[in-house]
Amino acid sequence: MSPRLAAAFELLPEYLGWHVLLSVSALALGVLISLPLAVAASRSARLRWPVLALASLIQTIPSLALLALFYPLLLALSALSQAVLGQGFSALGFLPSLLALTLYSILPILRNGVTGITGVDPAISEAAEGVGMTGRQKLLQVELPLAAPVIMAGVRTAAVWTIGAATLSTPVGQTSLGNYIFAGLQTENWVFVLFGCAASAVLALAADQLLGLVETGARTRRRGLVIAGLAGLVVGAGVALAPLVGLGQPGTYVVGAKNFSEQYILAELMAERLERTGAHVSRKEDLGSAVAYRALASGEVDVYVDYSGTLWTNVLGRTDNPGRAAVLRELTAELKRRDGVVVLGSLGFENAYAFAMRADRAKALGVASLTDLAREAPRLTLGSDLEFLSRPEWRAVDAAYGFSFRTERSFQPTFMYRALASGDADVISAFSSDGRIAADRLVVLADPKGAIPPYDAVILISPKRAGDRRLVEAMRPLVGAISVEAMRAANYSVDRDAGKVTPAEAARSLP
Repeated sequence: MSPRLAAAFELLPEYLGWHVLLSVSALALGVLISLPLAVAASRSARLRWPVLALASLIQTIPSLALLALFYPLLLALSALSQAVLGQGFSALGFLPSLLALTLYSILPILRNGVTGITGVDPAISEAAEGVGMTGRQKLLQVELPLAAPVIMAGVRTAAVWTIGAATLSTPVGQTSLGNYIFAGLQTENWVFVLFGCAASAVLALAADQLLGLVETGARTRRRGLVIAGLAGLVVGAGVALAPLVGLGQPGTYVVGAKNFSEQYILAELMAERLERTGAHVSRKEDLGSAVAYRALASGEVDVYVDYSGTLWTNVLGRTDNPGRAAVLRELTAELKRRDGVVVLGSLGFENAYAFAMRADRAKALGVASLTDLAREAPRLTLGSDLEFLSRPEWRAVDAAYGFSFRTERSFQPTFMYRALASGDADVISAFSSDGRIAADRLVVLADPKGAIPPYDAVILISPKRAGDRRLVEAMRPLVGAISVEAMRAANYSVDRDAGKVTPAEAARSLP
């Protein structure tokens, strides 16, 4: 068995357990919400259209967007609960994922429920009334049993949708089979991508077949099939959930990471240092920039690495650039004062946004700086990562140089570099600590107006862990210990096409 496949199997119990827990919980809530709505809608034509229309409208919202929208909403509600009741709740991970997936599961169950109940032969309903059945008795003893096969068909559809959509819960901090896919796409670990897709597909097919037994049993009045299907679901869920027992015990540290290779490596570096002290450590990876900082400030993540320029512009809303040392000094004081977040210090390297071009293309166009780039921009295509074009840094650079690109396209970072190599992009918003800049012989364009702020990699510690001696002492030796050359080499060892190593292995090459 290859090392990558072995690593995938090693992670499977935890990833599968969380995926099953999330999917089962969302589907169960979806059934509890949908069936009463289906009964009410089947009784009232006036209610039926708006209920079905609303459920259909929810289904049109992209699942990743729905997942992301719940996080800031829950964060605000948690802050309100803390202020009013003295007790907040976690707005990261399971809860936003559960709510979004529950909403996604409603439409097929609701629609099939309404169809099944309204499709009961009127003669049968009249006969039930004729023998003196109450409305409740007629519903429970006649209509729902007859509609059960149609309703179960909707539950089967909802189950497949929910299991598939649950892979998208990773960016909001929920562990799932999607961790394989997001990490694999970034590091070009196609074994992880295929493994995650296959595991999700097998889980969905297994759930669909077991629910199919229940549906067949309901249609043919064979109780044995119903029991067999339900027993299979219970046993399967129990086996999948067993590895989660004992996870999240008191004293566990949560190490956060964003969604690119450097962050995976640094998260592993910090986690391994904590594990050497005997601490229990869990990892929350593939977080968006805004989600990562909010999670830290609210205590849902204990420690992660961010970049001074990102914090300066996105968190503090600053547009000036007083210089590298001043940014770090003011940032440290302001985050502590405002949010209680501790900036432990810089790791010793900077990972700044840097506009990069292929050397031959830059030479042919006579482009060496962003001023030159602005002159040629109307003929060029800009490729960026998924965040850059919506960030304040881009607005500041665009305002300083007056870019007017022919086309602006966003890519997942790995494919951004591919687009530059293939000519689908002429210039990209690269990262200065990325080993692919040197390996691909890219030219980094000068920023004569200083529009791009400094981006020191800094260790952030949450307010609730600010006085945690074990955590601080484990992290402090990393301050000033990593050079940009060492970080580039570690990044490239993960990102390159051949002979790649895992982020954990790359982390061991660092101090």
